[in-house]
Amino acid sequence: MPGAATTRCRWPNIPGHEFAGAVAAVGSGVTRFNVGDRVTAPFVNGCGRCTWCRSGQAQVCPDQSQPGFTHPGSFAELVAVRAADFNLVRLPDAVDFVTAAGLGCRFATAYHALTAQSRLASGDWLVVFGCGGVGLSAVLLGASAGARVIAIDPSEAARRWASELGAEVTLDRADPAALQALTGGGAHVTMDALGSGAIVDVAVRSLRPRGRHVQVGLMLGDQSTAAVPWGAVVARELQVVGSHGMPAADYPAMLELIGTGRVDPGRLVGRVVDLSRAGVELMAMDAPALSPGITVATL
Repeated sequence: MPGAATTRCRWPNIPGHEFAGAVAAVGSGVTRFNVGDRVTAPFVNGCGRCTWCRSGQAQVCPDQSQPGFTHPGSFAELVAVRAADFNLVRLPDAVDFVTAAGLGCRFATAYHALTAQSRLASGDWLVVFGCGGVGLSAVLLGASAGARVIAIDPSEAARRWASELGAEVTLDRADPAALQALTGGGAHVTMDALGSGAIVDVAVRSLRPRGRHVQVGLMLGDQSTAAVPWGAVVARELQVVGSHGMPAADYPAMLELIGTGRVDPGRLVGRVVDLSRAGVELMAMDAPALSPGITVATL
C-alpha cells in the first residue's frame, strides 16, 4: 500500500505491488542478477543511495518507488524493478512462486511489524485487530514464534481461519477490560491491521504496562488524525510505533524461516486465479470477502 507522497498513482496505471517470478531482462547497471533468476521484491523499493537505504531501512526511503503506484505494476505480464541490484531478493528453491507472490505487502509487513517494530517474544500475548492478509499473517507468525494470540474480526470465516493458523482466542469484538482480563493484565503487543481510530483506542488501552502497539493498517482520510489515549501511553510507559513494509535487506532471515519449514505462508493462500482475472478480483475487494486469505494471480 502507498506510504509516502511519492507513491501517488498517475492514471492510467497498472496496479499490482506484490509479485514473484523469473528475471526476463536486466538493465546495463544490474550486476547481481541474471535472466532466469527466481526473484521477488518488497513492495517498497528504495533508491539504494540515501542514508536510510545504506543503513538497511529502505522501507522509509524518501525517494522510494512502488510498482503499481509510482509506475506500472505486476498485473501486467512484465514488471520493472528500479534499483534492481538493491531491491531484488533471490528466492531459495524451497520457496515457490505462489507463496513468494504473497509475501511483499502482507506477510513481510507482518514479519517486520512483529520482529523489528514490536519485538514480539515467545510467551507474549499478541492481540491482532483485523484478520485480512496482514492480520492472518501476524496470527501465523505470532503463533509460530510461541506467542499467545488473540484474533479479533467481525467475520466468522476470518476468525475460523485465524484459529486454524494458531490463534488461541478469537473474538468478533472486544473492549479493553475484556482483553485485560483475558491476558492477565494486558497484552504485551497489539496490532491494528485494519486502520481505525476506534481500534487504536481499544488496542492501546488493552496493553499492560510497557506494552507495545504497532500500527500497520493505513490511517486514511479522517482517520489520519485520529486521537491516541496519551494518558495511558504516559502512565504505563507504552510504545506506539508505525510499521511500513519491510526492506529487502531483512528478507533473508524471513526466507530462511520459510525455507526450513518453521512457518508456511502458503497456508494463507485462499485462491489461485489466472492473471486475466486480476482486475475482477481487485474490484471484488470492495465487497465483504466471502472467504478470507490471499488470492494469487498467475500467468
